[in-house]
Amino acid sequence: MISVALLLAGLVSVVGRQLSEGGTDAFNLGVDFQGGTVVTAKFKQKPDADTIRTALESVGINEAVIQDSTDKLDEVLIKVSNLGQHEECPGVEEAGRCMVKRALDTLGAEAEGAASLDEDPNAAYKIIGTDAVGPVAGEQLRNQAISATVLGIIGILLFIAFRYDWTYAAGAVIGVVHDVLVTLAFFSVFQWEISLTVMAAMLTLVGFSVNDSIVIFDRIRENMGLHRHEPIYSLTNDSINQTMSRTIVTNGLVFLSVLALVLFGGEVLRGFSLALFVGSIAGTYSTIAIASPIAIWWQDKLGAAKMQDAQLNKQAGGQLASASRRSVTRRPVTR
Repeated sequence: MISVALLLAGLVSVVGRQLSEGGTDAFNLGVDFQGGTVVTAKFKQKPDADTIRTALESVGINEAVIQDSTDKLDEVLIKVSNLGQHEECPGVEEAGRCMVKRALDTLGAEAEGAASLDEDPNAAYKIIGTDAVGPVAGEQLRNQAISATVLGIIGILLFIAFRYDWTYAAGAVIGVVHDVLVTLAFFSVFQWEISLTVMAAMLTLVGFSVNDSIVIFDRIRENMGLHRHEPIYSLTNDSINQTMSRTIVTNGLVFLSVLALVLFGGEVLRGFSLALFVGSIAGTYSTIAIASPIAIWWQDKLGAAKMQDAQLNKQAGGQLASASRRSVTRRPVTR
């Protein structure tokens, strides 16, 4: 019921946003997929991210990603979506850099011309790099990200089918698809930004979800060898209970780590941490409540089909045997 409610909410959000006139897109795609501009700015006294965000919002840029440079403490990366032509920047085909400069000018002057930041005593910052991602490149990245996710799921399906049984593979893959769809439902409902880091989190989620399923399936296979006469339902239930402590310890530690990313990771890791946060919860319960029951259901259907075939063969064999019998007259034997 929880899964159905979440998936329906995501479906309503996607369809409703696409069909509503003047509404937003089904998913809030970031600069990586939608196209945009990345501006690298160097400051004498670097302001905090909230100050830069407020300056960007004052010129109409509301959904910018502000990222500190990993190796240079005085540099900031500012990612803005594809703005196209803007009336404030006439003659400029892509107004991203121009609008970012207008926003940063509210914090101080930029170093003039070819002068470095240190050479201009009146300057507060200088734009030292600009990278633009066009819509075509963004579409290619989106297609490659989707292809990577689909190929990963197909590889998992083939491995589990080869290593265990195709019924287990079906259960595990359906559980993985469920986790990805539930996570995407949250991203659509709350309009969290989807970037390349979010797609990396999705692939991480695929491996995380199937790992727990593999542990339970391996225990089921061991128990089937030890207790051949017990029904598959009891064997699966026992296997889940036997691995429950491992699930709680492992997934609990993952949950705490991801929760720390959500609370303290900042705006740059927001999408990545939220995807892992939702996916880790969905992946933990889908292993128990979705992947394993589907495997049981397939095993039960296959077992019933095999029993039905055996009964039909037995009946057919009995009819053939009775049809081939001939009446025999018994004669007394004299000793």
